[in-house]
Amino acid sequence: MSYDVQSVNTKRLHTVPTLVDDLRACGLTAGMTVIVHSSMRRIGGWICGGAEAVVLALMQVLTPDGTLMMPTHTTHNTDPRYWRRPPVPAEWWQAIRDHYPPYDPASSVTRGMGIIPETFRKFDGVRRSSHPIGSFAAWGKHADYLTHTQPLDAMFGKDSPLARLVELDGSVFLLGVGHGNNTLLHLAEEHAHYPGKLRISESCRVFVDGVPQRVTFTMLDYDDADFADIGEAYERDGQPYRLGTLGEAVTRLVPARPLLTYAVGWMKANRRS
Repeated sequence: MSYDVQSVNTKRLHTVPTLVDDLRACGLTAGMTVIVHSSMRRIGGWICGGAEAVVLALMQVLTPDGTLMMPTHTTHNTDPRYWRRPPVPAEWWQAIRDHYPPYDPASSVTRGMGIIPETFRKFDGVRRSSHPIGSFAAWGKHADYLTHTQPLDAMFGKDSPLARLVELDGSVFLLGVGHGNNTLLHLAEEHAHYPGKLRISESCRVFVDGVPQRVTFTMLDYDDADFADIGEAYERDGQPYRLGTLGEAVTRLVPARPLLTYAVGWMKANRRS
């Protein structure tokens, strides 16, 4: 019996101890509250234990006195009329609305988040918020506080896990991804006033008193098209952040509060209808 361990051209073996060393060199320390956005592929090399090893290393560095949070969004549990990647025929829409599995924090699979958050959400002691589209999972000291409520009509706004992250003076850790993947900037969208800011009607499947139902609500029409531009401007203007590397991945450790303040101002000045 043989196993493909993808070791060809691998120059470095990554283990939990080596990942711990890298994370500390990136600026993570015990007791921090951090949201992690990640790309497993960008770490490179051969990782002994895969995504599980990355999660274990993050937990070991932050310790139970710190808090680790990740996005665990389920954007497939939405109204199919908005689906674009891929779109589905209009004649399917009602059947999807009627039969899509309702959101369950314990079992609903993430979409587009990557293998690290999908692995993390299953760990013992991890809490997951209730939002059927934009949930977050958290572990550690403030896990319950970060995830205990999340308004249906403001999943990234006031009283969301992102807002509580800022309240706790937490940080954003971009592991192999850029600000285009930075969900904290959705909180800036909620705070900022800019031309063309719209709310849309959305629906999803949830359990209501144990019975699967589709619920409809309004929410901000979020738009991440300029998030990378905001991040570049933030760094160019000398705002606080720390570059590092984890394996082959470039990392950025950014304090949440100054980034939020900067992004709100940037959107007000630069977003147009």
